[in-house]
Amino acid sequence: MSEHYYTQRPTVKRDVNEAQEELRGKKYTFLTDAGVFSKKGVDYGSKHLIETMQLKEDAKVLDVGCGYGPIGLTAASMCPKGHVTMVDINERAVELSAENARRNGIANVSILQSDLLEQVKEQRFDVVLTNPPIRAGKEVVHRIFTDAYDCLVEGGSIWVVIQKKQGAPSAMKKLESLYREVVEVSKDKGYKILKATK
Repeated sequence: MSEHYYTQRPTVKRDVNEAQEELRGKKYTFLTDAGVFSKKGVDYGSKHLIETMQLKEDAKVLDVGCGYGPIGLTAASMCPKGHVTMVDINERAVELSAENARRNGIANVSILQSDLLEQVKEQRFDVVLTNPPIRAGKEVVHRIFTDAYDCLVEGGSIWVVIQKKQGAPSAMKKLESLYREVVEVSKDKGYKILKATK
């Protein structure tokens, strides 16, 4: 059976790479590996979300499906007085995120292995960020939206990057059924950035 990047314990042979990226004007070095999402470097959708997201410097942020950490670690750099919690079901992704936080000198993060938001259900956040695991199916993606609503403070928001052809219309509809306000903040090369406010 072939594995996906949302496998809990990848068994695919390790193939560690190093990717250099500049995100929001800051240089990062990321270790990547086989069995995690976008192992050759930060994917276009994540970059688009990173360049678009707006965060206060003291925000409490949750990155759902953090992979090896580009979104969450950039968020942590943007929130020097805040804290970013990063979660992923994939233990290899969690290990890489922790190592990448260390390599890039980022301390204001917590990185947890979690099936979606299971491990953080009791916590409250100002912002949730996600490049959702589209291949895991619509039900999983929509569960992120529902669980994020419960974890957000009043007035908090979720930022989602999603491709038009991979379910943006149904994602928009689901978000509108839950949140007070949903806006398309940006779109580029078929990727939409949606921001939904509680």
